[in-house]
Amino acid sequence: MSVPFPSDEWIKEWRERLNDNDEYAEKGQGWGVGFNGDFIFHIRADDKLPEDHYFYIALEDGTCSEAREINAPDDVDAGFVYRGDYSDWVDLNRGDIGPIDGMMSGIFDIDGDMQKVLQYSEAAVAMTETGREIETDYQY
Repeated sequence: MSVPFPSDEWIKEWRERLNDNDEYAEKGQGWGVGFNGDFIFHIRADDKLPEDHYFYIALEDGTCSEAREINAPDDVDAGFVYRGDYSDWVDLNRGDIGPIDGMMSGIFDIDGDMQKVLQYSEAAVAMTETGREIETDYQY
């Protein structure tokens, strides 16, 4: 069964799969330990998506303790914000763009400690690959 994207259902499915991913557990060890490793994924409206969507994910030491859709970035305290247009998120989820390549090329923007993100780039790749495993219904 396809899971609609973006939706609370999709990000919760992603969390379950991420926590079952041994590669992410290994590559994410140390992430968020001693610093706020939580993320907001900002999916910006574009010519396909009519309004912005936001996902909050709580990450620490190779696990995701929470993942949910939120109304606005101010609803949570996150150490990082990763944002891009809806069409680019679709390309990321389908494997046409990598998470680090997308950030370095300016397709995606990031707020937070860039050095930390680059240090854990293999964890970011494992996170993205986990999302690609979800049978997704891109409604827009």
